[in-house]
This record gives sequence, C-alpha cells and structure tokens, in this order.
Amino acid sequence: MSFNPTYQRRCACKGEALDDRGNPILDAGGDPVVKMLGASCPKLPQKGHGRWYFYFELEAGEGGERKRVRRGGFATKEAAQQKAAEVYREADRGTDVLSNATVGEDLVAWLKRKKSLARTTLHGYEEHVALYHLPHLGHVKRRDLKLRHIEAIYAAIERENAERLIHHAKVVELTQTRDAAHTTWVRASGDKEARRLTRQAWLTANAALRAGRKGMRKVTSATTMHRINDTLSSFFSSGIKRGDYSTNLAQLVELPSVKRPKALVWTPERVERWERTGEKPSPVMVWTPQQTGAFLDFISEDRLYPLWHTFIFLGPRRGEMCALPWPEVSFTSLSLRVSAQIVEVAYRTYGEAPKADSVRTMSISEESADVLGAWRRAQDAEREAWSGEDAWVESDHVFTQENGEPYHPDWVSRRFKRLVELSGLPPVRLHDLRHISATLSLLAKNDIKVVQERLGHSSRQITSDTYTSVLPQLLTAEAESTVAMVPRASKEAPSKPKRAAKARKRKTAEGATAAEAGDAA
Repeated sequence: MSFNPTYQRRCACKGEALDDRGNPILDAGGDPVVKMLGASCPKLPQKGHGRWYFYFELEAGEGGERKRVRRGGFATKEAAQQKAAEVYREADRGTDVLSNATVGEDLVAWLKRKKSLARTTLHGYEEHVALYHLPHLGHVKRRDLKLRHIEAIYAAIERENAERLIHHAKVVELTQTRDAAHTTWVRASGDKEARRLTRQAWLTANAALRAGRKGMRKVTSATTMHRINDTLSSFFSSGIKRGDYSTNLAQLVELPSVKRPKALVWTPERVERWERTGEKPSPVMVWTPQQTGAFLDFISEDRLYPLWHTFIFLGPRRGEMCALPWPEVSFTSLSLRVSAQIVEVAYRTYGEAPKADSVRTMSISEESADVLGAWRRAQDAEREAWSGEDAWVESDHVFTQENGEPYHPDWVSRRFKRLVELSGLPPVRLHDLRHISATLSLLAKNDIKVVQERLGHSSRQITSDTYTSVLPQLLTAEAESTVAMVPRASKEAPSKPKRAAKARKRKTAEGATAAEAGDAA
C-alpha cells in the first residue's frame, strides 16, 4: 500500500451552478441553481479562506473494490499532512480507518461478547459503560477517538465530586441543626406552648434534613476511577486484537494515585480516640485477641454463633459461607471444602463457582467441629419443627434461616455490624474478620503459606501485603529480641530512669562535699 495523498483547499461558499459552456443552470421554475463552490471558489487564493482536505487510496478490497480515505476541515496544509500520515499509520497497522462505527456501538458489541466473565465482573463492566463510557464516548466515531475524549470522563467525575462534596457539607450542617433542635426540645421546660414551639422547630429541621438528603450521591473515589479505566482498558485491548483500534488510550490516562488502606489494630490509644471522636483510624481495622474473645463471649448465645466462629477462625468470604453445603463438611477428617459461592448483583443472589485459587480445603479445629456439630443438631430440630407446616426449604446449606432458606450475603454483613454495635467493641467490618483470622494465625507462629492456602489467595505476597496486620505483641517481641542480640557487661543494663537517679545522687554528693569544704575554710 503506497502512501500518495492528494491535498486540496475547499470552502463553503455558494454560487450559481454553471454548465460546460459557462451558462447558469436553471431549475424548473427558471431560477438559477445554487451550489457549493468548493475548490472553484474565486476567494480561495485569499489567506485564511477555506479549509484543507486530503484523500488517498488504500489497497483494493474484494473484487477490486476501491477504498479511498477522505478527511477534511484542517486550517493549514501542514495540519492536513500530519493527519494524513497518522491515518495512514493506523491503516498500515490494520485499523479499519474507513469505518463509521461509533465507540458506543463498539462498547455495546463488546459487552455482548463477554460471555465468559464472572457475573459480578460483567455487572461492574455494564455499570461503568452505562454511567460513564456511553455518555461521554458513545457519540464519538471510532476513527475520531482521541485521548482528550478519555480524559474528559475523569474531568467530569472531578467536577461532580466537587458538587457532591458541597452537597455532603450541607447535609452535615442540616444534621447538626436537626440534632441541636432535638436537644432543645428534649430539654425544654416550662409552659406547654414553649415546648410545642421547640418540638415544631425540631420537626421543621428534620423535614429540611430529609429534603436536603434527596439526590445525595457518594463521591467517586480514586479507586473507582481506576476501576472505570480498567474496564475501558479491557475494551481497547479487545478492540486492538480485532483490528478496530490501534492504541489502548486508557493506558495513557493519568489518574490520582490509590493507596491501599493499611489494616490497623485497635490498640487502647486508638480505642480511646474512637470513643471520644467516633473516628476510625483506617477503613480496615483488626481486633486484638482479647477483643476478639470478648466478642465471642458476647455473641455466645446468638443463634448464628457458629457462623461468626467460623468467620473468625477460618477467615472465609461471606459468599462462600452462604453457599457452603453440608456434604463439604467432614467431621471425620476435620475439614471443610469451599467449592461454591453466592454472589450478589443488585441485591439479587446467584450461585457461582469460585475462582480456581479459591477452591480449597480448610482444616478445622476440634472446637470448630464441636460448634458445627451442635449447629447441625439445632438445624435438624428446626427442620422437625417446621416440617409439620410444610414450610421447611431443603437447601442442604450449612447456614440457613429457621425455615431452611439460605441467607443473603448482605443480610449477614448487616447482622454482624449490628452485633458489633451492641457489643460496645470498636467497629470492624465482616470482611475484616479475614484480616483477624490471618493475624491470629501469624501470632500463633503459623507459616504464611498455610494462611495463604486457607484464605484462598493466588500468591503468598497477596496474603502478606493484605491480610497480616502486625499485632502489638509481635512488635514488642521483635523489639525485645533485637535488643537481646547485643551483649552487655552486666546482665541487666541500667535503664534511663536508673541512670538519671544515679546522676542526681552524684551531683548531690558533690554539692555536699563542696559545702563542707567551704565551712571548713
């Protein structure tokens, strides 16, 4: 394919249409026909008049079909030449530069082809395409797509975030006003009319808060922006393989950096600050062994105690426990096998096979076996109690409601959150129990490879970086062992307080000696 473009300057001026002899062409009514002058406009020699266009031939298609690339609207011939070279390079790489398809059409077709994706992943792709990609890119032709179109998505998100932050601040202000009005009403004393007015003020403030909350949306985080861009990157990668696109523009976008939240332990100092301010030091928090034991003691009478016990000591995912069937629990070999999961998409649940790395067999302790055995006997009793009403749902799941129906994963999370609130312990999420389980195992000096297999991670590094928070006990042991490596003259080196006391005693003795010498003189 040779590159031999033709350049031409044209304009949008109109004039009378002439025949081959130079005579005006008339329409049926006898009026002169008006047409675009294009390249024949007499004003084209004037500087700045008209726009530059180019065209060049591609290799002929099937049956000798002619393929000509045309582009136009350039202010200078140099700009047209640069564009012609760019289009030629794309065509030489296999991109269909003649297509009039839009990015929106390509996105829709791409989603239809993604049949092998996990349901949750596909749902995330569909949300990103519907909320961000189609509104900003859907109308752009594939051949005209530029990096600036991609960057405009995230510029729009930043603008929306600024508006949402203002909205959130107004809601906080309205909440404080409502709370202050409620306190005034509760503490009001005196005649009935005064109390009525304070109550009316609280009702008004409460109504204003409800109105102010309407339309409030979460701020789109940097993590979400990266996920939106990852979806677009996957789309471009597929388009490049098909020859529709030549460059993965999503990989050229610069986004705010994302810092993975570090799991922190609820030390006494952090608990005291949380009780005083209500703020969590990190989105991911881990209980100490003592706090974990206090929670287990608090929920010992809860019907789902075996579920919480399993979460804490085995660290499974909530969807895995909601789908766990009894045949996968072995009381003879003291193990349970994770081979299924329940996923949630728009609150609807679906059964799916987990990823290959997540299919695993976990050993259980004798205590866990006793807890699960007691749970099975209680479930059998519930089955017997409900069978007379023909209401028992035979799901064969380990953890079920009183009538045998499986639990919704989101309900399990909300129930756990409520139990934590009632316990008075500092807050942790249900997913944080995976961190707690890994941390407890590390404290027990178990190999991290064993923890990795139990949690179902693809690599040891993921387990180490994500789920092993360093407990204060481990930090203290590490500090003490480091000091113990240095030999000292005495068995116990003097501490700073002891050294300071000795120094003060020495100065006192020297002062007394000096005073005695002065008296003697």
